Formats: sequence, C-alpha cells, structure tokens
Amino acid sequence: MNLIFLFLFILSVVSGETSLEEDVGSSRYVIEGRVFPLSDYQSTNGNWQSVTRIHVNGGEFIGFVKSDGSFAVHNLPSGSYVVEVLHPEYTFEPVRVEINSKGKFRARKVNHIQISQVVQVPYPLKIKALGKTRYFQVREQWRITDFLFNPMIMMMVCPLLLIMVLPKLMNDPETKKDFEQIQKMTKFEMPEMSDVVTNFFSSNGNQAGIKDSNGKDKETSKKGQKPRKRAPVKE
Repeated sequence: MNLIFLFLFILSVVSGETSLEEDVGSSRYVIEGRVFPLSDYQSTNGNWQSVTRIHVNGGEFIGFVKSDGSFAVHNLPSGSYVVEVLHPEYTFEPVRVEINSKGKFRARKVNHIQISQVVQVPYPLKIKALGKTRYFQVREQWRITDFLFNPMIMMMVCPLLLIMVLPKLMNDPETKKDFEQIQKMTKFEMPEMSDVVTNFFSSNGNQAGIKDSNGKDKETSKKGQKPRKRAPVKE
C-alpha cells in the first residue's frame, strides 16, 4: 500500500511541475496606451480618470486610467482584441490590437462596414474623444419653413401666384413681344385634316379618269381602222 501511495504522490508532483512549466512557457502580454479627453472637459472636471474604464473584448479584460491618462491591461495572451474606452459623458473610437505569437503588436481602426479595409494606428495607443455622448434625441421645434414647404400648401399657393402674376406680365409690352416671337418660332404651318383627305381622294379620282379615257381612245382607234386587202398572188 505504501508503494502505491508513493507512486501516486510522485505522479502528482511530476504532473504539477509539467503544468507549471506550461504556464511559464505560455507568454502573457500587456496592452498600453493613453487616453486624451476633450480639453474643455479636462479643464472643468479634473477627476475624469475615476469614471473612465478600459474594456478589452467587451469586458473580458478591464483596465484603469492613471492620473496622467495612461493605462495598461495586463495578462493578455496572443490574439486579436478590441480595446474600448468607456466614459459616461464622452465617446471614444475603439481600436483593434493584434498580438502574434512572437509578441509583435499591431493596432488598427475598427471598421464594421468595410472589414477588409485596414487603417493602422500607432502603438502604444493614443485614443482621443470623438465628442459628447447623446443619450436622447433633441426634440424638433416648429418652424415656419416646415409650413411653407409643405406639399399641400405649395399646391395651393403656386396656382394663386400664377393667377396673380401672369396678367401683370401680359400687360407689359416687352413680355408681349417676347411671347409673340416665341409663338412665331414655334408655329408650324400644318395643313388641316379635311384638306389632306379631299386632296387625296381628288388625286385618286383624276388618275382613274385618265386611265378610262386612255382605254376608250385606244378602242375607238382600233374600230376606226379599216382592214387592209391582201394583194393577189401571181402563179
């Protein structure tokens, strides 16, 4: 029995040493950077670092901001991470950091629309605030332009304006001359439909009369001709 317990104890020690060696062999990395808030907010609120958090991969790893704005997230294995700065009043642009097995860092902007587009950013990270966060949409106020540019109002007002303005324009002699010139330029001398039809039928009737007269003349000429006598043949 003692030999069995001794053998099990040795196996447990050996397995523990191998696991420790594997943990030591698996390297861990640190993501570093600095946060730059807006200047007006930094001047009014000097303790903005206390409400700022650094989230990696949606909170899987969390970091804190120091008094000078720098941060460091420790104990990260190699891989791809999305670093976000969370603040209750301001919005920051997220950054993707890729760490390869050799410990080389590469940072680029996060683009969910064009995934293939890569825009690299310098490392260590320098994350600047985009602007103030808007949690509520500003209510639209009533304006006179909204009433005037309403399609129904425009459909009612435009004809009235035309009725009031066109007579005044027509009384002006210069505009009258312009309208007359435009009418002369655009006026085409088109024959009436009745004239076209009458001319068509009259031309057909004349052609038929000419054909009949030619046929009768030929017949009368044939009838008027007398048969010729053949000369006697001498034997």
